[in-house]
Amino acid sequence: MIKPLGSRVLIKMKESEETTKSGIILASAAQEKPQIAEVIEVGPGEKIDGKLEEMYVKKGDNVIVSKYGGTEVKYEGEEYIIIKQEDILAIVEK
Repeated sequence: MIKPLGSRVLIKMKESEETTKSGIILASAAQEKPQIAEVIEVGPGEKIDGKLEEMYVKKGDNVIVSKYGGTEVKYEGEEYIIIKQEDILAIVEK
């Protein structure tokens, strides 16, 4: 498993499938990149001026991320993104 360092977060983008008004299903490849992701792992935070920065997200959260942030990685056939916590814009609450 990948364990992020510092204030980084490992996320997996949610697959989106959309149906048009006429009932045609658009595959995720035909759509704009989704911005909602699931948090897979969270780093421990990092020290700033001797104080540990709090991590606001936790494993299992759904989050909205910056469209072009992060580094894409492929691990054991799955695609993930490692992103800094500051590039997470919001937590999606149900």
